[in-house]
Amino acid sequence: MPSSPRHRSSGSSHARLASALIAASALAVACGSDSGTSADLTTTIGTAAQATTIPTTAATPSTTTTTDTAVAVDATGDLSAGFAMATWSDDITITIENGTMRYVSNGIPNHDRDAEYAVPTAGVMVPDASSAVATADPTTAQTYDYTISLTPTMANTPTSTSLGVIGVMISGASLFNPYEGDGATVATQSNFSVKNAAGDDVWFLDDCGGHPTPMGQYHYHKLPVCVTATIDEADGASHILGIAFDGFPIYGDRDIDGNQLTAADLDECNGITSPTPEFPEGVYHYVLLDVAESTSSIRCFSGEVDESLMSSAMPGMGGGAGGMPGGPPPTT
Repeated sequence: MPSSPRHRSSGSSHARLASALIAASALAVACGSDSGTSADLTTTIGTAAQATTIPTTAATPSTTTTTDTAVAVDATGDLSAGFAMATWSDDITITIENGTMRYVSNGIPNHDRDAEYAVPTAGVMVPDASSAVATADPTTAQTYDYTISLTPTMANTPTSTSLGVIGVMISGASLFNPYEGDGATVATQSNFSVKNAAGDDVWFLDDCGGHPTPMGQYHYHKLPVCVTATIDEADGASHILGIAFDGFPIYGDRDIDGNQLTAADLDECNGITSPTPEFPEGVYHYVLLDVAESTSSIRCFSGEVDESLMSSAMPGMGGGAGGMPGGPPPTT
């Protein structure tokens, strides 16, 4: 894809979360109450019209750290305090309590999008330059309301991710697996452009690794570099990008020391157990890569996942059957 600037839609231009409040919230969770029982904390961040409320109930964690203010795995495996530290968009409502997180969002990311996208013509499941047209950004509001466990459990056998939403992100948008509507074609490998009426190139995937379905559901297929650019320092450690439906966190492609991770460092589901800024004692987490390969996104869930959270077909991408698999099964 070219590196030259693109025409951008007006999109959303939202204020960032107040980092001092996030830090204070996470530290209070990490310290717990004086009696040693669970601490209840409510923090409201954002404007009066766009507030993010994070009521958090978390048991006192077993470790602390002086970097990034807090650590977040308690003796029961509850990841609540770590997720409370994430930089959630102020258009998202996050409620963390009793070992779960409720995530409510309209699905529209808090970053600029392209003014136009290459959108498949009706009935096309896997488009290319001959079966797509330049269309004004069709992104529309969604209704995301998910409750996800924050005490994830590793499964005996990984579960292939389905098409559609497999996780939700701090930007307000969703994450899809690496594949297009046929469950086999890798989106980042098959990226292409078409010409618009002015003769300009219009791309299938934007520079952030995302795009809308024809019905308007914006989502990522790889590392959203426009998001990491706002939460990570250059060559520094990756911070929480989102949460997968099995409850494990999603990160960018830098380890705790800022070293670049590759697919060779990860398991078959794009996961790894290692320290992170929010979990310096180590946590299993997924890593998104900025690559044109099937390792760009999560291919399978390593943890046990609530089937009610699993999406059906990819919306608006050729009308595939519900429950259609999202790629080859795990190799274990």
